[in-house]
Amino acid sequence: MNLADSTLLTAVVGILALFCVGLFLGLALGRRNGRLEVERDLAARLESEREDAVKRSRAVLGGQAAEQLAPYLPGFPCPVEDARFLGKPLDYVCFSGAGSGKIEEIVFVEVKSGESSLSKVEKSARQAIIDGRVRWVEYRIPLD
Repeated sequence: MNLADSTLLTAVVGILALFCVGLFLGLALGRRNGRLEVERDLAARLESEREDAVKRSRAVLGGQAAEQLAPYLPGFPCPVEDARFLGKPLDYVCFSGAGSGKIEEIVFVEVKSGESSLSKVEKSARQAIIDGRVRWVEYRIPLD
């Protein structure tokens, strides 16, 4: 190996070493900079997420209160004494006429407030009722 080849080899190795050091420093600085950015924005993001959680919680509690009070509000589809609260998957089953001794109709009621919409299960219950997929079952407890 002659002097020119060894000088070229040393230069190439030196350039590769500098490139690797520069790459390492760039990655380290980038990670540090990214971490600082995340930490700086963390407090604002946490505050925003907490506010959102409180709003959602209030909406849920308000909806639950509305469900319980619904039979006493104007426009409820049956008398209070005929309504039975279920909660899930539907809110009420009303036995219209039960207060007078003869059930004329059975009404399933789902109470909604604000901009809430039916869940997947509530939609499937509605469809089962509309399609007439409702039945009567009498279950007798075995006394053995």
